[in-house]
Amino acid sequence: MTEDQSNQLLWQPSTAVRENANLTHFMRWLASHKGVQAATYPELWRWSVDHVAEFWESLWEYFDLAYSRKWTAPLANRQMPGAEWFPGARLNYAENIFAKMTAERPMMLYKAEDAPLVELSWQTIYDQANRLAEVLRGMGVQPGDRVVAYMPNVPETITAVLAVASLGAIWSSCSPDFGSRSVLDRFTQIEPKVLIAVDGYRYGGKVFDRRAVLAELQAALPTIRRTILVPFGDAATDGLTRTVLWQDALAGVSPSPKMSFAQVPFDHPLWVLYSSGTTGLPKPIVQGHGGILLEHVKATVFHNDLKPGDRFFWYTSTGWMMWNYMLGSLLSGASIIVYNGSPGYPNINGLFELAEASGMTYFGTSAAFVSACIKAGIHPNQTCDLSRIRGVGSTGSPLTMEGFQWIYDNINRELALESLSGGTDLCTAFVGGARIQPIYAGEIQGASLGAKVQAFNEAGEPVIGEVGELVITEPMPSMPLYFWNDPEMARYQESYFEMFPGVWRHGDWISFNERGGCVIYGRSDSTINRQGIRMGTSEIYRVVESFDEVIDSLIIDLELLGRESYMPLFVVLRAGLDLDDDLRQRISHKLRQEVSPRHVPNEIIQIVEVPYTLSGKKMEVPIRKILLGMDVQQAAKRGAMRNPESIDFFLGFAERATAVTRREE
Repeated sequence: MTEDQSNQLLWQPSTAVRENANLTHFMRWLASHKGVQAATYPELWRWSVDHVAEFWESLWEYFDLAYSRKWTAPLANRQMPGAEWFPGARLNYAENIFAKMTAERPMMLYKAEDAPLVELSWQTIYDQANRLAEVLRGMGVQPGDRVVAYMPNVPETITAVLAVASLGAIWSSCSPDFGSRSVLDRFTQIEPKVLIAVDGYRYGGKVFDRRAVLAELQAALPTIRRTILVPFGDAATDGLTRTVLWQDALAGVSPSPKMSFAQVPFDHPLWVLYSSGTTGLPKPIVQGHGGILLEHVKATVFHNDLKPGDRFFWYTSTGWMMWNYMLGSLLSGASIIVYNGSPGYPNINGLFELAEASGMTYFGTSAAFVSACIKAGIHPNQTCDLSRIRGVGSTGSPLTMEGFQWIYDNINRELALESLSGGTDLCTAFVGGARIQPIYAGEIQGASLGAKVQAFNEAGEPVIGEVGELVITEPMPSMPLYFWNDPEMARYQESYFEMFPGVWRHGDWISFNERGGCVIYGRSDSTINRQGIRMGTSEIYRVVESFDEVIDSLIIDLELLGRESYMPLFVVLRAGLDLDDDLRQRISHKLRQEVSPRHVPNEIIQIVEVPYTLSGKKMEVPIRKILLGMDVQQAAKRGAMRNPESIDFFLGFAERATAVTRREE
């Protein structure tokens, strides 16, 4: 991106927008209640990261959050890893969600592909969550027990996570488009007691039967005592063990009129999310009640500028942290819009038609969807009334310059486009929107409050105007408490703090300019990020190399700012075999079934050998750099390779790809 492009002003907050912004209200409150003088967003951000304990403690009072016992200190230990937030506090995440309960507006609006839009009241979900909590108690679920879900984005899933949290039990979920192997790689690690699941789902107008997968999960998870089935079609439990239908389970209990909420410590586990690295099983990331509560109320109120009466939508699945973030937006008093289905069904205008029908005020999407809209040549504001949308969020991958301009041209010119980036690891965006700041093409407005995000060079020094490693140099409450089954914190330390001791290194390239704006340039490691779902390469290799024909493989995700996502899979076959369409199709099918449809490669290519280091590691990062155009002398050291001649194929592949791109341009 050139300097001229990055200086293209797309939006400036009006006087009315500034006056009504939640950030403005907070700055005035800080001045009158805490004596903190901050007249601009950069000043407010600087105070929030220079005084992290005071900033996060101020949110309890400002938002009037519910707790039953006060903390002894806001930040007892500032060290990373190991920061200790609000020791002594007792609270419950679900209680704070239901504190926003009102009869004045719906809790959610729900739309399935094949059904009309419906509204669900707070009282309806409260009553169902109360009943489900009683059901789970009857199944022996206690604080600290794990309840897992193999569920799509439906109201029952929202109900279930709140019921589980109310008990102090621990939630974890996978989307039903995940294959059995991917689900078991996650759920087996945490030994769940109860499974909540569907036996099928609809996507893109097609029905997917998951009964066989569900039976496989039951058989492979011996700790599961009971399964609660939300039937997709006929209400039947044939072939399933220890299974009760959702409606029968809820009808069979008589809960007390008032829901009870277990009062748990600030760092009591709320849920387990999963983020894959390049080796081993997915990382089971444990996040706590208090940290998620503070982070999500801060993020959705200050950075998405949500208010009571807003209608917040984000296209997501239950396997992506944005689903958890969507749940957290209820803390703002907004209603959520829940959509279950394909964003392109029945056509690419479907989500914009939903926006009009639901009165959507915040449209959350991904760069991949915006790219699809551009390719389709649609102009949704010519066919739909999108005038109520005052905010658009984009995440999952970097949004291109063209994507920024398309949103303003084809949704409405008055909205604030908040490109944001963060991750499963903290379950939030740590760079994103600030409604009182201008918006420039291709640029994220800046670091979030309480998030001291910087770009580090290789020497561990902060840099401005240069691309560096994205790091966080002060602790944040929603950072993982720990990884499940990582008692010595060895894997945790290796994942985030190995490169820069005491500093969180996230694994993205980022650059900041003088005004605090930033640009994300994609992953700095070899983790695959497809539509916001991170998957470790080891999960791909496990499937690909299970084929007798395949003796080795290498997968590279070439998603980068300004380029369309492209993920090639390179395979080494047994002597005498040639890659044909049949094997390509079988590999793709198995990846679709056992990993996810998002992680099927764009192309499968036969090679002679995979490049390895002298220590026997696949050279994923160097090959990725070469394929993205970096000089080979900078990307890889042949003297440190076990088979240096293997790199020549990828040099040729990169040259051919560059030539094709130039011809297309």
